[in-house]
Amino acid sequence: MSRPDTDADLDADVIVVGAGAAGLSLAGHLLDAASSPPPSVAVVEPPPGPARSPERTWCFWEEEGGGPGAGLGAPVAASWRRLLVRGPGGESLGGDSPRRYLMVRSADFTRAMDARLAAAPSVTRVTGTVTAVGDGPHGARVSGTDAAGRPFALTGRWVFDSRPPRVLPPARTTLLQHFRGWFVRTGEDRFDPGTAELMDLRTPQPRCGLSFAYVLPLGPREALVEYTEFSPSPLTGREYEAALRHYTERVRPLGEFTVTGTEQGVIPMTDGHFARRTGRSVFRIGTAGGATRPSTGYTFATVRRQSARVAAALAAGRTPLPPRPHARRHLAMDAALLRALATGRVDGADFFARLFRRNRLDSVLRFLDGSSAFHEEVAIGLRSPVWPMARSLAELPLLPRGPSAAVPRSGGSHQRKAPR
Repeated sequence: MSRPDTDADLDADVIVVGAGAAGLSLAGHLLDAASSPPPSVAVVEPPPGPARSPERTWCFWEEEGGGPGAGLGAPVAASWRRLLVRGPGGESLGGDSPRRYLMVRSADFTRAMDARLAAAPSVTRVTGTVTAVGDGPHGARVSGTDAAGRPFALTGRWVFDSRPPRVLPPARTTLLQHFRGWFVRTGEDRFDPGTAELMDLRTPQPRCGLSFAYVLPLGPREALVEYTEFSPSPLTGREYEAALRHYTERVRPLGEFTVTGTEQGVIPMTDGHFARRTGRSVFRIGTAGGATRPSTGYTFATVRRQSARVAAALAAGRTPLPPRPHARRHLAMDAALLRALATGRVDGADFFARLFRRNRLDSVLRFLDGSSAFHEEVAIGLRSPVWPMARSLAELPLLPRGPSAAVPRSGGSHQRKAPR
């Protein structure tokens, strides 16, 4: 599938590598923002198998002023208006939220986007394993092999690469947010369908880092119950299972229940710098482009915002450089928190309990979502452990960035996690 690398003979105006949340979101926004005629788009996805992302759930807060899932183009699996955090001693924090917290299942999102892209004449789907992406004389070139092992090549004016990074950038601090969740069905009513339990900090805590469980009800007897940890390395399968059994039997007893499904994943939490542009016509989006919030692991909402702005730039004839996913001040605060957690200067469970105890819920949610105002962030900072955080922030310029680390493979990522 090779063609001359000239403007007249490009395979597509835009090539999107990867068909996960970032790739499909960008393809969808290109259809939304397109003027007439729309740009031609080629979406390259790996063949069925281990290279494809496993099914997962994504959670995020709805846009202010929008309805549940407004503009998403995919069904919302569940939403919650009331948010609950349990402190290490069992105290209940949180309350009614000004915005709903939404869950989208990747299978539903992919199915909806597949149908939409299939109905668009300007979109072509290509199945194959990409082995190289780089600039060409008049744009960029993507090459690889198809499912039968035959080589292919595509040329495009712009390429957006959403493949997860294999190696993390050099960083001063890197932790992993790793987790395993059970979809459970209980024999009796155990859950409040209107309340999302964001963090239960009664779990045993690691020496440096953080652990918590969260419970996202799908009904009075159904929920996603997940154990999450921030630490340097993932647990074994047996350790995740033991942590979930301990939580569901001793910390928050569910009685008799059936596990109807599982998900597991690893999200890098790092203060390394992710390049958004790797060539004249090549850009990175999604986690590979730094969309994951370093201190929380949230990605989906940022991906959606980035995609909309990239599509708008293309429609306006501008260079479609993905915007900075997070404000510099947010990244500095995140780097300080990662450093404080990794060194053990702050107690992670106490830090997040204090965050929800001492601040207005709407301010905390805006901070976690990356939409907080400067005065809100100052107030949050003054109500956190000031000296450990100030020391961690002050020493950042003096710390060297260490060598890159490989990203552990996961059995399925939840792209949302954290305090999250």
